[in-house]
Amino acid sequence: MAMILASALILLFLLPLAVVFINSQGRPQPFVDNSGKVIEGSLAEKTFIKIGGVKQGMFIKSKDTGNPVLLYLHGGPSFSNYFMIEKYKPGLEDVFTVCYWEQRGGGLSFNTEIAKESITYTQLASDAIEVTNYLRERFGKEKIYIFAHSGGTPFALKAVSENPHLFHAYIAMAQITNQAESETIAYEYMVSKAQESGDKRALSTLQKYSSVTWGKEEILTFFRSPARDNYMHKMGIGTMHNMRSIFTGVFVPVWMCNAYTFKEKFNIWKSKITFLPKTNIHKETIETDFALKVNEVKVPVYFFSGIHDLTVNISLSKEYYKKLIAPVKGFYTFENSAHSPLFEEPVKVINIIKEDVLNGKNTLSDQFD
Repeated sequence: MAMILASALILLFLLPLAVVFINSQGRPQPFVDNSGKVIEGSLAEKTFIKIGGVKQGMFIKSKDTGNPVLLYLHGGPSFSNYFMIEKYKPGLEDVFTVCYWEQRGGGLSFNTEIAKESITYTQLASDAIEVTNYLRERFGKEKIYIFAHSGGTPFALKAVSENPHLFHAYIAMAQITNQAESETIAYEYMVSKAQESGDKRALSTLQKYSSVTWGKEEILTFFRSPARDNYMHKMGIGTMHNMRSIFTGVFVPVWMCNAYTFKEKFNIWKSKITFLPKTNIHKETIETDFALKVNEVKVPVYFFSGIHDLTVNISLSKEYYKKLIAPVKGFYTFENSAHSPLFEEPVKVINIIKEDVLNGKNTLSDQFD
């Protein structure tokens, strides 16, 4: 009986591991026609180049490499979400040749050459410009588009504001401004929801981080805590409004993404758990009011925000948008989204890109007084 039980336990351990290995071929999905043949003129590659003096990786995908070029900057910073691109297939590659660059210190770009002191918004902005110039040269484009998500927005905004001649437009999904204030608002909301629902366990856990005496260090402690992410997702204000579990919504999909090798998947989590916490990037996020850093951008600017987003507070993004000076700007609220409208309401996102972004207009934008 003991041997049967032991065998069953071993099988339970080995079966998921085998599934992960089968889904770790390390290649992005190609674009194929109805007969299964790779579409002529399409591209689906994983490549590595030197950026900022260190080897960094990226996925480049397009159904037609003649399309405009888009640099996609994931959040974190330095925590890739390419696995969500593969899972939800929002359709950016129908419109653009997209570079999903994985920022230094994370994902494909995690390696022992990366100094923890180099993980700063200034360095990431410099890296982003190097990637931009690589894409311009490779695809023969004078300018490209840039799409940044959450933790990618502070340095994307810096890169664009300082180098407007390189970009057609700036798209920000969940634009970070004053993250310390955003965390305080989110915390108070979660405590209130726990009280309303009578969730004593959540209330007890959250009240360990009482905001009454919060300073920047206390906010940083909460910002880094597992409780924050856990309850944000359970309450529908995290990565996606309908993603109620980090384990099933983030952890498992990373391991099931075929674009990464097993080692690359391991490095995603090694970076997240053991490397990034040793850097000062989270502290820089909490201590900086990015809305004070840039008050004008000389290219069209488009902000996408989910109405349920308290990971990066939509109201703070909206306040900043109203003050920001740009030749054209549009703010777009997504009624069924939290932190990731691209994955939650992709049809609407692509329509806005086609109708407004590519034409330098704001016809579909929210209207403010």
